[in-house]
Amino acid sequence: MTTDAGPEDSGFKNAGLKAAALGGGHGLFNTLTALRYLTADVTAVVTVADDGGSSGRIRAELGQIPPGDLRMALAALMGAPTAVKDLRRDDPAAADRHARWAQLLQHRFGGYGALAGHPIGNLLLSGVAEITGDMVSALDELMDLFGVDGRVLPMADVPLVIEADVSGLESDPRVSRVIRGQVAVATTPGKPRRVRLIPDAPDACPAAVAAIRAADVVTLGPGSWFSSVIPHVLVPEQVAALRETSARKMLFVNLQAEPGETTGYSVERHLHVLHAHASTLQFDDVVVDASSVPAGREREYLERAADRFGATLRVAELAVPGTGVHDPAKTAATVVGLLNSK
Repeated sequence: MTTDAGPEDSGFKNAGLKAAALGGGHGLFNTLTALRYLTADVTAVVTVADDGGSSGRIRAELGQIPPGDLRMALAALMGAPTAVKDLRRDDPAAADRHARWAQLLQHRFGGYGALAGHPIGNLLLSGVAEITGDMVSALDELMDLFGVDGRVLPMADVPLVIEADVSGLESDPRVSRVIRGQVAVATTPGKPRRVRLIPDAPDACPAAVAAIRAADVVTLGPGSWFSSVIPHVLVPEQVAALRETSARKMLFVNLQAEPGETTGYSVERHLHVLHAHASTLQFDDVVVDASSVPAGREREYLERAADRFGATLRVAELAVPGTGVHDPAKTAATVVGLLNSK
């Protein structure tokens, strides 16, 4: 599949399209930026298992949902080029504030003291959450304060722990070791085989479930496969919403393997691992970058892997040239093409 029209030519902009994007980290940031080309009604549903860096410190000290991925999603919706452009037409000063605050939320304190490494946005979110009593209310307060369209929601109302069965760490390759914690799983020299959430089968965030059910398009991925993508299919209420929604469901596969989590994984292997965790989940489209899957036998295998999800394989130009990063404008154009092909 190729798309020649830019996302601005989609015909969906401001036409009532409701989008929900599931993921975490930089992958979700790019997807939110892409969807914001198409509509202002975008809901981010974000993983909440991070235990490293600033998020890990806040989680350990305050017992809160880790704010890092939530902050990034907020900054994505606030600073998306289209969001700033739309606002500039009516209120140039507000557009400048949005762009500036999107940068400020991401700014990390320097130095070597207690604040070193903390992004401003993490501390702001955590402080507002202490006042409001929960992270959903804190996110809504900040979205309202800054006048940001859309919504950012955690996928669960409590902080989660990722636990993985990892092979390749023992002399016997058949033996797996249990590794606990998102950072440990992401950086293990072994190969994760299966991941779990603690607590098991956690309650979903009700507002996130409602957003998935109400959406016209739902995206999952790209992102860290075991720590940002698969956790979304381990929350029973969220999976039920994904099964029952009438939205067009699109799975965006990573452009390349990620060191640590998926070292040596092919694009096809990404799909097999996800299917092993959610064998009854269906998608409409599995979207991969053309350069990551050459035409031929490998693509035929990938078509069969996509078919296990009831999905059609879609091959598009998605990457920022010379990188392993999705280009938001290309992603937006691809989503437009798929929605127009309905």
